[in-house]
Amino acid sequence: MTTSTTPPPAPAPEKQQPGAATDRPESLPARLLRILLTQRIALLVVLLAAVLITMMTLSGNNYLSAPYDSSYLAATLINAVPLVLLGLAELLVITSGRGGIDLSVGAIVSLTGMVFGFAYGQWGWSLFPALVLAVAFGALCGALNGVLVAYLGFPALITTLATYYAFSSLALVINDQQPINARPIQELYSTARAVEVPFLPDAVPAVPLGVFTYLIPAVVVIWLVMARTTYGRRLYAIGTNDVAAEWTGIDVRRTRFLAYVGAGALSGLVAVYTVAQFASARPDAGVAGNGMALPAITIAVLGGVAITGGIGRVAGVVLATLLIVWLNAGILLAVPGNAGTQFQLFALGFVLVFAALLNGFANRRYGGTS
Repeated sequence: MTTSTTPPPAPAPEKQQPGAATDRPESLPARLLRILLTQRIALLVVLLAAVLITMMTLSGNNYLSAPYDSSYLAATLINAVPLVLLGLAELLVITSGRGGIDLSVGAIVSLTGMVFGFAYGQWGWSLFPALVLAVAFGALCGALNGVLVAYLGFPALITTLATYYAFSSLALVINDQQPINARPIQELYSTARAVEVPFLPDAVPAVPLGVFTYLIPAVVVIWLVMARTTYGRRLYAIGTNDVAAEWTGIDVRRTRFLAYVGAGALSGLVAVYTVAQFASARPDAGVAGNGMALPAITIAVLGGVAITGGIGRVAGVVLATLLIVWLNAGILLAVPGNAGTQFQLFALGFVLVFAALLNGFANRRYGGTS
């Protein structure tokens, strides 16, 4: 007697995961699209080149009110210095995760600028001790944010909004709403002048001194901290998953607290720069108009800093700043007067929405950006 056996059913084919590799070779357009969507540095380089080519073409055809040339671009870097520094401040706090954000950086600039103005302009302090005081005072303001967010568990958005109001009001009342423009403060303007770049041909345009004294040192220090230190790895870890980071022995609260302290210290450095730039310690230097915080957050997001934390690069912040500054410079030449300023705000809002949508699309399709 024979018994027939039925062969087992064939296993169902595995479902292909979105973004997973397939046997089909990737086409060149698809590869380029993937690179642009997942490599934020590459995308920013392409966008920056597009802005420069477009504006220079318009300038060459006399559609702009003044030449859009290398000298003009170099001069606009005076506005890039504070934006890069505050973008790096937002990089620190946003990367720390748990909804990290700092709306108070502009108010810290205003209040710290007044403290620096008192020390250097009225109390007779020399420049270096006054600068150290400004950075330390900015770090103290950031420490207040850090204690409230990291140790007491307050939401970062509400905390920094509250300290924004507190710091900006203190900056106004500390000197009866009057700026400090004593002679030492006025002479400080010389540190914001344009200088020739050493070891380069004379054809290279002069660059604002702040690029060498403020921007480059700060960029190098923050890059070293984020990419080459244990603290940087801990910061990325808590931003990605602070529960898992705590299980590995990382002091999550201390790491997040230090991120806000660093953001405050960078804001204090910006305060000194703005005092030199305007030859006056103004109580509204960081909050006038639309303030400095929102452009800094926009630059951080455009530079690839994930608003959920754990992702962000210094190079992205620098390139995003150049993109915004040189785009705004072109808009002012294309649309002179107050209308140009309004178009700048429109462009800033558009860029912020574009960056947020791009981050979301890249996360869904490719699993994030780098």
